[in-house]
Amino acid sequence: MTSSCNTPEADPSTSERGIADRRTADDALLDAARDCVLAVGLRRTTLTDVARRAGVSRMTMYRRWPDMASLVADLMTREWGELALRARAGAGGETARARIVDSLATGARQLRHHPVFRRIVELDPEILVPYLVDRRGTSQDLILAALQDSISEGHADGSVRAGPPAVLGRAVLLALHGFVISAGTMTDPPPGGEVTETDLDAEARLLLDRFLAP
Repeated sequence: MTSSCNTPEADPSTSERGIADRRTADDALLDAARDCVLAVGLRRTTLTDVARRAGVSRMTMYRRWPDMASLVADLMTREWGELALRARAGAGGETARARIVDSLATGARQLRHHPVFRRIVELDPEILVPYLVDRRGTSQDLILAALQDSISEGHADGSVRAGPPAVLGRAVLLALHGFVISAGTMTDPPPGGEVTETDLDAEARLLLDRFLAP
């Protein structure tokens, strides 16, 4: 079956790359991969499709990524990493704990609605399973590193309870997995739903704040 990922153009509102000077030569290729995934899903996207979308040769793609799995891994690292950076940069609060809670709760909600994440969940959810049950991905490690730094800041200002930052950080991310992956199973359909996504987001903030509080 021929892919149609070369036809639709990406919605600029969902293609914002963040800080322009962070872009590399690979970003144009990752942009093309993103557009293909949004158009037809992962299973129907090939490296040839991405090359055609990006206007480069197949060999250009194969020299950089040997297969779609490695390309998708880099795409997810970029998308989730940029989202986490924006959430952290925009976090508010007078203490490190308040900023941690705000950045994580905001980031979890944004990831849940991220167009690439939604497309993967809807069409190719098995792609996410290894990162939930077998190993951490690069983006998870980047988020953990930043979170551990923030927890250390919380130790310094007295707003975060004692404990190894690596342990506290990993426990926090484990708790958030459910709010990202499974929130839809715990909400009720509108109108008149007893539990909404907003209700769960508020509980996530409370959970994080009380877990980290001294």
